[in-house]
Order: sequence, then C-alpha cells, then structure tokens
Amino acid sequence: MNTEKAILAGGCFWGVEELIRQLPGVISTVVGYTGGDVPNATYRNHGTHAEGIEIVFNPEIITYRSLLEYFFQIHDPTTRNRQGNDVGTSYRSAIFYVDDKQRNTAEELIAEMEASGKWPGKIVTEIVPETDFWTAEEDHQDYLQKNPYGYTCHFERPDWKLN
Repeated sequence: MNTEKAILAGGCFWGVEELIRQLPGVISTVVGYTGGDVPNATYRNHGTHAEGIEIVFNPEIITYRSLLEYFFQIHDPTTRNRQGNDVGTSYRSAIFYVDDKQRNTAEELIAEMEASGKWPGKIVTEIVPETDFWTAEEDHQDYLQKNPYGYTCHFERPDWKLN
C-alpha cells in the first residue's frame, strides 16, 4: 500500500485528531508538538511548538488536497494563534509540508479559498517545512476516544467548502 504523511496544526490536537481519523483513507494519527524551539517537547514544556497531528494516509483513497480541504472546514484558519477558547502560539493554524508538492498544493488551495470569500477573514495559516515532531504523552493520544465528552472546539462547517 502506498502511504504519505501530512503534518497539520489547527488548535487543540484532540479535536483535529478525532475528526480527521474518521476520514476514509486515513491510516493512522499521532498527536504531538512541532514547529517550535524546545527539544523533547512535552505538554508542560513545549515552548513555541504548535499542537499538531501527524497523519499517515493512503493517497489512492484520499488526496493531500482533500485532506487539507477538510482541515480547513474543521478549524478557523482566520484566527491567529487561537481556536475557540484556546489562545496562544500552541493553537496556531499551520501546515508543515514534507515536500514541494505539498507546499504547492497548500499555497494553491489557500489562494482559491481567499478568492472564494467563503471564510470569515484572511487565511492566516502558516505554510512551513516540517520540523521535529515530538509525540505527545499517551494520555493525549486518542483523547476523545478515551474521553468522549472531553473538550473540543472543532466541528464541520458545511459552508466552508470550495465546491
């Protein structure tokens, strides 16, 4: 089976993971800390890292672009360093691309989103190269599976689609 990796940050990693893991073609998800300045980041000490999710997917079932389109439906990419009640750089919107093809796809999609006028403001999602990804502690993995009534600010927004 052919697989690819995507690394995304869209606020608290619990909610992003719970929604993305359900997409056909997503093989596995791991939450962690990425894009920051602290080696061996942890929940209590992650410096400027974003709460992120590493996704392994089958591109024959779900394309990288389709994955990004869904990502932009389940979090607000127009709020800098914030999702819902969560505020700070840990909760920023970011795409950590693994190659130029992913970077180009993200840039093209964001340009189309901006032109569509469907989102409530300017897209502030960072598009940056992947960096070290520090896997979060076990109690954060599959959090909403373990705690079905736990906190999340992520939900599908049906109007935030290009087509």
